[in-house]
Amino acid sequence: MRQRKPKYVNEYLDRHGRSRIYLRRPGQGQIALPTPLYSPDFWTAYQAAMADKPIKTSQLKAGSVSAAILGYYGSAEFKALAPSTMTTYRGILDRFREKHGDAPVAGMQTKHVNMIIDSVADTPSAASNLRKRLSAVMNYAVSVGMRSDNPVTTAKRVKIKSGGHRTWTEEDIAAFRKQWPESTPQRLAMEVLLYTGLRRSDAVHLGWRHVISGAFVITAQKTKAELHIPVHTELAYYLRNCPTDGPAFIQTSYGKARSEKAFSAYISEAAEKAGLPFGSSPHGLRKAACRRLAEAGCTAMEIMSITGHTDIREVERYCREAARKGLAVVAMDKMQSGFDTHRLPNPSPGLGESDDIPLILLAQKSDWRSRQDSHLIYDRSAFNSASSRSSSSIRTSTFGSAVLKQSPSKWQ
Repeated sequence: MRQRKPKYVNEYLDRHGRSRIYLRRPGQGQIALPTPLYSPDFWTAYQAAMADKPIKTSQLKAGSVSAAILGYYGSAEFKALAPSTMTTYRGILDRFREKHGDAPVAGMQTKHVNMIIDSVADTPSAASNLRKRLSAVMNYAVSVGMRSDNPVTTAKRVKIKSGGHRTWTEEDIAAFRKQWPESTPQRLAMEVLLYTGLRRSDAVHLGWRHVISGAFVITAQKTKAELHIPVHTELAYYLRNCPTDGPAFIQTSYGKARSEKAFSAYISEAAEKAGLPFGSSPHGLRKAACRRLAEAGCTAMEIMSITGHTDIREVERYCREAARKGLAVVAMDKMQSGFDTHRLPNPSPGLGESDDIPLILLAQKSDWRSRQDSHLIYDRSAFNSASSRSSSSIRTSTFGSAVLKQSPSKWQ
C-alpha cells in the first residue's frame, strides 16, 4: 500500500531525474526539503518548517544535534506543550544548539552528557532543566532512527536543594492586605490567586466569561485540564465591582489583560512594598492556596481538583506538612497534660503538723536513713588493701572499681 505524503508536501523529478521535495503551505512561499522522502533528515526539516522554524538544507548537517533538536520542535510531543512552556524549552535548547549543534547526535555518549552537566553545575536548576530537555531530544532521535539509545538516562542527576518558590504565610497575606486596601488592583490580584490556586498563566485570563453556575470553568494552559473551581464567597465580594465586559478580572490601568511575565513582576513589587520577604511571587500564592486546603483537611485528590495538579506526589507534600503540624500540636498537648507540675494537687497547709504517730515515725525513719548514708565514704585505696584486712573489722562492697568503706559499728 502506498504511503500517504505528509501535509503540504510535494515531490517531483526535475529535468535531470533527481527527486525534489518542497513544502507548500497556502499563502506562504515554498520551502525545499532534503531527500529522500521519509528519511530522518526529511522529517527533521519538515517538522522544523511546520513549526515556523525553517532551515536551509545546506546549513543542516544530516544526523547532527541541530537536526535532532529542530526535528523535536516539530514532534507531536513538543507541540502538545503549552505555548509558554514551548518558549522556555526553545530557549534552553537553542543555546545548547549554538555550542554543540554541528556534533553528530549518534556520537553523544553518557560521559559527554556528564561533562555538559558539570559545565553548568554552578546553577543546579539550569543543569537539571538542561538534562531534562536533552533527554527529550534524545528520545525523539531514537524514535526517528537517528540513534539506538538515550545516553541521558544513565547520566548523573542533579540534586537541587532549593524548595522552589517561597510559600506565602498567613502573616504575609495579612501584611499584604494591610498595605493594599480592597479598592486597589493589587489586592484584587492577590485574592484571585489565593482563592483559586490558579497558575499565573491562567489567573491573568480569568474573567466573567469563565463563571458558570457559581464556578470558574477554565482550561489550564499548562496541563489542558478543565477545572471547575467553585467561587469562594470572599472572592465573590472582591469581584462584585469588576466590569462585566472587561477582558479579565486582573487588568492594567488601561483596561488590558496583563501578560504572564509582567504580572509576576507586578505581584513581586507589590509584595516588596508590603514588607514581604524577597521571592514572594504569584506561584507562592498558589502554594499558599494548596497549604490552606491541606490544613483545612482536604485530601490530595480534592486539592488536585481545585489546583489542576497532575502529579499527586506534589500535592501529597502539602498534606504531609499539614498533618505534621496537627500531630505536633496533639503531641505537645499530651506531654503538657502528662507532665505539667502546675496541675499536680498541692499539699495541705497542715500536713506534717498533726499528732499522727505513724507519720512521725515515718519521718524519723527517713531522717535516720539520711544520717546512715552520710557515713558512706568513697575510698579507692581500700580496693588494694581489702584482701589483707580482717572481714570482722571492715565490711566492703564494690561498685565497679570503687570500694565503699563503712564503719563496723553501723552494721553490727
